[in-house]
Amino acid sequence: MTTQISKKRKFVADGVFYSELNALLQRELAEEGYSGVEVRVTPTRTEIIIKATRTKNVLGDKGRRIRELTSVVQKRFNFREGTVELYAERVPNRGLCAIAQAESLRYKLLGGLAVRRACYGVVRFIMDAGAKGCEVIVSGKLRAQRAKSMKFRDGYMVKSGQPSKDYVDTAVRNVFLRQGILGVKVAIMLPHDPTGKMGPKTPQPDVVKIIEPKEEETFQPANVPAVPHSVERRAPQSAQVEAQ
Repeated sequence: MTTQISKKRKFVADGVFYSELNALLQRELAEEGYSGVEVRVTPTRTEIIIKATRTKNVLGDKGRRIRELTSVVQKRFNFREGTVELYAERVPNRGLCAIAQAESLRYKLLGGLAVRRACYGVVRFIMDAGAKGCEVIVSGKLRAQRAKSMKFRDGYMVKSGQPSKDYVDTAVRNVFLRQGILGVKVAIMLPHDPTGKMGPKTPQPDVVKIIEPKEEETFQPANVPAVPHSVERRAPQSAQVEAQ
């Protein structure tokens, strides 16, 4: 028998579940290019779709890794046996995924690559993937003891309004270095895609599409004379002068 809970409590519980699940998968699958999770609830079971750039590593040898993750999620969140399923889905274009690029930048910085070189490499990769614009912000103790923030921008970026929610994909990561913690923020301006695969379907409100006018065909009706009667009746000006 299921216990009835209010809608407010249900929304809070769903949000907490998603947040904890996202943190768990982010910790476990960071090296596999984890790029987010989607939860689908059906009457019989709960489907959890893990988005990653390297799905083979997520599945593991003969599906061993995904079965281990399923068991961990089932025990942690008190799911009944067989009521939760985990699937792995490959990200179609990792250059337009902010989470994947933030993780990539994080591992570059952990590997000892210079901040400017790592950030410019990520910006170039994002723009080559077809993004309209991107912004990478790295803040913390970069070289000296004094903390500072560095911004790397390219292309077109919307900062306010509904398009900033629809078109901008954002991800934030922390990099634990020996001298301290660096904060990494990646924002990608997605392109407009009518199919909805590469970007949002809805066009931006300030984009105006001008349609070419159709060519108007001029035609003369059969019952209307080419020259009006008033013009025919009027005598030429030269003839009026001669008559005078």
